[in-house]
Amino acid sequence: MDQFVNGQGILVTGGAGYIGSHVVRQLGEAGERVVTLDNLSRGFREAVTHGSLVVGDTGDAELVRRVLREHEVGTVMHFAAYTIVPESVAQPLKYYENNTSSTRSLLESCLAEGVGQFVFSSTAAVYGMPSGGIAAEDSPHAPINPYGTSKLMSEWMLRDVSAVTRLRHVALRYFNVAGSDPGGRIGQSTPDATLLTKVAVEHVVGKRSHVSIYGTDYPTPDGTGVRDYIHVEDLASAHLAALAYLRSGGSSTTLNCGYGHGYSVREVLAAVERAAGRPLTIREEPRRAGDPPMLIAKAERIRSVLGWAPRLDNLDQIVGDALRWEQKLRAQSAA
Repeated sequence: MDQFVNGQGILVTGGAGYIGSHVVRQLGEAGERVVTLDNLSRGFREAVTHGSLVVGDTGDAELVRRVLREHEVGTVMHFAAYTIVPESVAQPLKYYENNTSSTRSLLESCLAEGVGQFVFSSTAAVYGMPSGGIAAEDSPHAPINPYGTSKLMSEWMLRDVSAVTRLRHVALRYFNVAGSDPGGRIGQSTPDATLLTKVAVEHVVGKRSHVSIYGTDYPTPDGTGVRDYIHVEDLASAHLAALAYLRSGGSSTTLNCGYGHGYSVREVLAAVERAAGRPLTIREEPRRAGDPPMLIAKAERIRSVLGWAPRLDNLDQIVGDALRWEQKLRAQSAA
């Protein structure tokens, strides 16, 4: 790499999406100079609350290099990706093109423009179905769908690039992200969402006729799948902690983003019923292929490495924030 830029500008790819927009908001509130790149295929212009928005594709190298130069970008936070697991199974090449090939192009642009720091949005899907249902950062990688594989391949590219250049990175492996901005300014607006909490609160406001439980015979306390749910606001704050870590000279690393404990599907739906003040219409369906009985983060490392401390580790808080946002969306659509 011929040059090395230590600019303070931050490029957030996919910053108009669910998680990226929460990070953009926190960055803006912290006084950071931020620019969002998003093609708006699955994001929303109004979700970008701080900085500037450039509409375009992460794989457009000419555009990306121009944005990096004009905004004196020293750090890239890369969220832009397709994330729907069943879609990845049905259309694998779509996921390898958008998630993996575009990441390769983005990395090449970063090296050409001297970007020194990179925060990557990865996923617990790289673990597949870990033994015992608990995944540590050094657990075997065994993704069971193209989505997880596309993210793991991107992690490998980051690892190899960081080994031979001055680019340093933090890859954050998300577990089950849920909730919305507690202030009600932004939230999850993704159409046809598949995440349990989102589906359940959509049912509460009348967007869905029911909510399904897929599998009631798992070897778990109540027979339903158990997942590690993390509030999107806490997840966003982990990205700011990763930024501070890299700016202070931290070496490249990979970290789980979760709370280290889980809730079952029935426990989540019970929390939604508490928030809604009424029972849900619940259907019990057969297991879905590829769903592990339990998936929980071994999450001590992110606390020790980044000094990250979650503030919203409370299921009722997560569900309540998600429902309030869904009610706001419903009111806006009815107006």
